[in-house]
Amino acid sequence: MWLLVRLVLVAVRYPVTVLASVSGYWMYATWGLSPLVLALLSLVAGGFVWARLDLPSFLRHGWYRVLTEWRRATVYVPQWRTVMRLSDLAKAQRGKEYRPRLRRVRSEGWRDRVRVRMIPAQSPEQWEARRENLAHSFNARSCRVRVLRPRLLELDFIHSDPLSRPVPVPALSVDESAVNLKKIVVGLTETGRAWTLRLLGSQLLVVGVPGAGKGSVLWSIVWQLAPAVRAGLVRLVGIDPKGGMELGQCPEAFDRVVYDNGPDAVALLEEIAAEVKERASRYRGVRRLWARSTGEPFTVLIVDELADLIAYQPDKQLRERASRAIQTITSQGRAPGYALVGLVQDPRKEVVSFRHLFTTRVALRLDEPQQVDMVLGDGVRQRGAAAHEISENTPGVAWLKTDGQREPERARAFHVTDADLVELGAYFARATVHDFPGLPAGEGSAAA
Repeated sequence: MWLLVRLVLVAVRYPVTVLASVSGYWMYATWGLSPLVLALLSLVAGGFVWARLDLPSFLRHGWYRVLTEWRRATVYVPQWRTVMRLSDLAKAQRGKEYRPRLRRVRSEGWRDRVRVRMIPAQSPEQWEARRENLAHSFNARSCRVRVLRPRLLELDFIHSDPLSRPVPVPALSVDESAVNLKKIVVGLTETGRAWTLRLLGSQLLVVGVPGAGKGSVLWSIVWQLAPAVRAGLVRLVGIDPKGGMELGQCPEAFDRVVYDNGPDAVALLEEIAAEVKERASRYRGVRRLWARSTGEPFTVLIVDELADLIAYQPDKQLRERASRAIQTITSQGRAPGYALVGLVQDPRKEVVSFRHLFTTRVALRLDEPQQVDMVLGDGVRQRGAAAHEISENTPGVAWLKTDGQREPERARAFHVTDADLVELGAYFARATVHDFPGLPAGEGSAAA
């Protein structure tokens, strides 16, 4: 009986190997060696044709299944007991050894997903503290720990970077109805899915050192919003304290834009904050969240260097006014249709004291390991979000986390080139002019 159970388990864990072995033995016993060799050559030729016609399908349903069984049999099963003991994840009690159980292995080429059942009294934090040990033990570049359900973990052993190449922007759309403010596609995740950011009902903080790719995230958002902006469904307002070095590359996208961090910028912030309160008072008791049917544009405020307004501004009064206005927008703007996209280099609390008001946070390349938890939340770095290890050669690669989501996600924003920005400017130049409420001409802003 025990032998039968073992055979069934082997067949379940290694179906391709078992099927190939049984079929090969049957063919050899029935027809001899020559037909077996011919069948193998036909199988190889069929796989080659399949890969040429549909490579993703071949990888997913063919090659990765073979690779999964190979890596389970040659990497994880032979070393599992030893690694668990040496990493102190297995425990002995009264002569009995309690060892985490290796459940399922799935190889996807760039990573292996290994499902593990923890032993009693064990916590995910114990595995997170041993990520580096596990990665080196199983010949991987890194290891990440994800909790699937109580006592069940999935370890991601990373072998290569699927985001090493830039992601080109898609063609500009002309259909404003296709713009979904709950799912703005700004790039690709490392699993190949679309990287989406929620703007409706959310506030976005983007953090990264110079050259990390903050501009890629910024312009990817503008690029995808372009049809709705041109149709008057979305209004873009910008503040670029660096004199327009970033937002000045495509001023046609913005209804209002200010190129400094002085009184004009603060006045614009206070105007937006006043709009938030006024619209919220009108929505009270009528609707809970902005919708297109309101007839009012959804407003996206982009601040290219947030710290220049709320931390580095030498005038204390202007600094405090800017901070109050931004906190009003971030705390009250979600329901009436206002989203703030704040970009900053330094995530320290004394620089951005109200990080908690941003519901979605994106960490591009950072300087220090401690900054990862500052941006994404406590303990996120221990689970594998190594934003401080992102290569200088991959601008736009980021880790992101949304409130209520335990596990961070890795993605890369679209690579928006100078030529793309010229195309974007021409796209807006052909737009119909829409009148939005704002300050009188010449009062605190430069019209785009």
